[in-house]
Amino acid sequence: MGENCFRGTYTAIITPFKKDESIDYVALEKLVEFQIKNGISGIVPCGTTGESPTLSHKEHHEVIDFVIAKAKGRVPIIAGAGSNSTKEAIEMTKAAEKSGASAILSVNPYYNKPTQEGLYRHFKAIADSTSLPVIVYNIKGRTGVNVETPTLVRLVKDCKNIVGVKEASGDINQMKDVIAKTPEEFCVLSGDDNMTLELIRAGGDGVISVASNIVPDRVGRMVKLALDKKFDEAQKLNDELMPLFKGCFIETNPIPVKAMLAAKKMCEEAYRLPMCEMSAEHKKETLELMKKMKLL
Repeated sequence: MGENCFRGTYTAIITPFKKDESIDYVALEKLVEFQIKNGISGIVPCGTTGESPTLSHKEHHEVIDFVIAKAKGRVPIIAGAGSNSTKEAIEMTKAAEKSGASAILSVNPYYNKPTQEGLYRHFKAIADSTSLPVIVYNIKGRTGVNVETPTLVRLVKDCKNIVGVKEASGDINQMKDVIAKTPEEFCVLSGDDNMTLELIRAGGDGVISVASNIVPDRVGRMVKLALDKKFDEAQKLNDELMPLFKGCFIETNPIPVKAMLAAKKMCEEAYRLPMCEMSAEHKKETLELMKKMKLL
């Protein structure tokens, strides 16, 4: 893969809150350290897992600033900077660049359901506004719209700083199509932990992971083995991790992963509405899973 490529395991880090719903920066600093000490490739603040929809713009910028400051250049920081308003996404992108982010992650515009031409113009306007590498975040399930492969290919051809895609379409055939039709240096990262190994087998480059909030070392090792083409060893580790990958989505992300981190005393179990704590039944299942996997 080329020099532009982000390869490996990038943690879509949670935003820890205190019980009063203010941001818990003490916990966030510890989480950043935990990730770096466990060999993560990079950190993605203010993504979906970071509950970005309920952060104010000021908080969004502050969280990105804080994570960059605490990482001290030890790992790349890919800042979540997407919006369903192109103008707003450009403002967030420029703020992330000013903060010293390594790249930005820009999600499909949600709710307004643009056409493919609208998506092309949206991402092109963002890419044209910054010198940072841009990773397109394609997640139809949360945005109601899919960046079709011809649109992505067009963007890659026309914007030299669109360097990758976080593929969370859930469609492995689409992912394979993207890999086949984009240049070798373009990076294709999984947005679903349970599809990472299959994506790397098909020529993908890694994952922006939810589960690595809990086990950065183990997810990182599985991805590294797969990238080194040691697929038998990677498969074994992937099979061991699969119950955790599924457990992270027993309810809407990031509810389960935050509950797991809270069980490990790494943050409070605090959310901002409309996110709320998981049902008692799911909580019990989650704690049992953690005990079974020796995470508690």
